[in-house]
Amino acid sequence: MKHENPQDYGFRDVEFMTASEKAGVVRDWERFIESGFERRHFTGRLYKHLTLHCSFIAHYNIAGFYDVYFGEKRNTARFIDQFTSGISAEYGMDYWLRGSHEDINNAMCEVMRKYSPDLKKRLSREIEKEDIATARELLAKHGKSLKIEDDDASEVDS
Repeated sequence: MKHENPQDYGFRDVEFMTASEKAGVVRDWERFIESGFERRHFTGRLYKHLTLHCSFIAHYNIAGFYDVYFGEKRNTARFIDQFTSGISAEYGMDYWLRGSHEDINNAMCEVMRKYSPDLKKRLSREIEKEDIATARELLAKHGKSLKIEDDDASEVDS
């Protein structure tokens, strides 16, 4: 079921979080994803929900959390995977999708699934570039060079 408006999810009030607050988190969530995970869109209420109700540890504070998951592309891919597979990136379980916050957490998964194919393609390309750069640095350290043949074209380095 597609939802254009976070209010359409039929969120219910629970202890410490109203349906309206849940809708606000989902709005923040989609804005954050749409931005390509820009720091300025990683709100305090989004961080709080992720660490309290989505099976992520706090990583000391919002800056530490952001750095862990969005400063390293492989970790960003793991983060996305949690919301497409339902399996916690940190604990390897799916219990975060049940209970009093299952409505919002499943809504967050639905939103992520809408964006994940493009995000994962972009991340895959960026990870490949980082890996190639690392390989070049290691080879250069030993006086070697690297020739890369790509699907689109070939590239020769000396």
